[in-house]
Amino acid sequence: MIAVCSVAATAWLAARTTSSAIQQEQGQLLSSDTEIYGTLVGYAAVHPDWNGVAPTLRSLAERTGRQITLTTQSRRTIAASSVSAAALPTRASAIVDALRTDPALLPGGETDRIDPRAVGPYRLTAGERKNLRQWANKVFYCLRATTGAATLTEEPNGRPSIKLPDSALGGSFVDEGCGLDQLADPVPTEIAPLSRLNAMVNDCLERQKQPGVKIGIDFVIRMRGNSQPAQTCLDTARRDQLTPYVAPAALLFVTTPTGSTAAPAFHFTSAGTTRVAGAAGLVLLVTVAVTVVVGTRLVRPLRALADAARRPVEEHQRVPVTTNDEIGHLAAAFNDLSQRRERVEGRRKAMVSDVAHELRTPLSTIRGWLEAVQDGIATSDQALVDSLLEEALLLQHIVDDLQDLAEADAGQLRIHPESLLVRDLLDHVATAHLGPAETAGVTLTTHVDGDPELSGDPVRLRQVVGNLVANALRHTPPGGSVTLRAHRAAGLLTIEVADTGTGIPAEDLPRVFDRFWRAEKSRSRRTGGSGLGLAIVRRLTEAHGGTVTVTSAVGTGTVFTVRLPA
Repeated sequence: MIAVCSVAATAWLAARTTSSAIQQEQGQLLSSDTEIYGTLVGYAAVHPDWNGVAPTLRSLAERTGRQITLTTQSRRTIAASSVSAAALPTRASAIVDALRTDPALLPGGETDRIDPRAVGPYRLTAGERKNLRQWANKVFYCLRATTGAATLTEEPNGRPSIKLPDSALGGSFVDEGCGLDQLADPVPTEIAPLSRLNAMVNDCLERQKQPGVKIGIDFVIRMRGNSQPAQTCLDTARRDQLTPYVAPAALLFVTTPTGSTAAPAFHFTSAGTTRVAGAAGLVLLVTVAVTVVVGTRLVRPLRALADAARRPVEEHQRVPVTTNDEIGHLAAAFNDLSQRRERVEGRRKAMVSDVAHELRTPLSTIRGWLEAVQDGIATSDQALVDSLLEEALLLQHIVDDLQDLAEADAGQLRIHPESLLVRDLLDHVATAHLGPAETAGVTLTTHVDGDPELSGDPVRLRQVVGNLVANALRHTPPGGSVTLRAHRAAGLLTIEVADTGTGIPAEDLPRVFDRFWRAEKSRSRRTGGSGLGLAIVRRLTEAHGGTVTVTSAVGTGTVFTVRLPA
């Protein structure tokens, strides 16, 4: 699909570009043709013959890069832009006639097709032009003051012409003594030819039994009714009157320097269409082939990733990273994910083993004593009952811890906050652990700055502080001390449990909150504990929106710090 769409888009853009280029070329050719035709019509309008037109043809040929030839109606050469033996085309490019211009090549001309530059006997003398110009300037400034806008131009015969805005011509204009009408009066040079023109037009109308008209110097017919016969007679009379003053009609041939026709034509024949289709098909085939090769190379590492993802966790899920592109980054990310998955799987297996070990120990003790009583080896006395109850409580404690962690992992850990005094919280925990502290020979004290309050679940917070105190008592030798401190600062309530115990090595500090992790690798019960207490402390603290951290020095002691929103 990518290949097909790209080829289609390329073909469309190429077609549009080619079409635009062809239109631009044709526009340039048309512009050149228009310039050549307009220049030669202007020459014919002001010259009675074609003598001396050769320099004009050469100048046009240099500007347009074309071969220009003028001939008579019988195809006899009048003049050419260069001496060439090439035969002329069978058809002329245009007919150059100042009295019958071509609207397609000379747009914006008069409706009678007479070039306005053909003025003949109506060309004014220098003195008449000067006098009319002076008078026209007075009228122009007068009209500017009256109408606010006017345009002064000069016609080809030298007569000045003033054009008023459309608002003035619409009926609201009043010539308040500016003399615009007098400016249209014919001067002596125009009177005689204008009289002959009126005579010729009225003779034509009389032969057609049409009413006579009076033609002004603007050659506009003003009459009611059908003016077409009068207009036809006027056009014929003007051509008859101007014929002696303009060059005769000539054939214009515009060709390329090689002699071919000037305007190239673009045609798609069946053979050309076949070539275009074949080229497009070849491009499409090559593009599809390249796309298949690239796609295969792209899919191969993706398949390797998919195969590695399907392998069991026990097997090494690794794929080689051979590139530095997106696929290479994906392979590296997959390898990293596989490593983390293996670590998580290893932790899961270790946790299952630890859970089984922690549950097996009290169960084995309980079972052993019960079987001894059953076999008569041991007697069921109060000491045995107390021992079995202690193991049962230990088993229940492990199960309760596992349940708390499972609820925390599932996001179902319930917190019931209420306002409580931190001093009461610490005193309650200290009182509950006073007996174990005296048994271990450890001094347990509390110290609270002020009387801060806290919003939290009292049961869960006692569990947090209690686990920290129990952990400190287990690792503090006789004669040591465990201190509970609390203070409020910067919007946080800080609770510290500090001991003077054995301490924790720096390399073990990042793992103290992991489940079933104990610094004592032998798994003996000399220090007690299931390895879940600190993990529960972290989850309960996070449930209250707080954090817990630890600092320790081997042989000096350990400090656990709980920070909660005050």
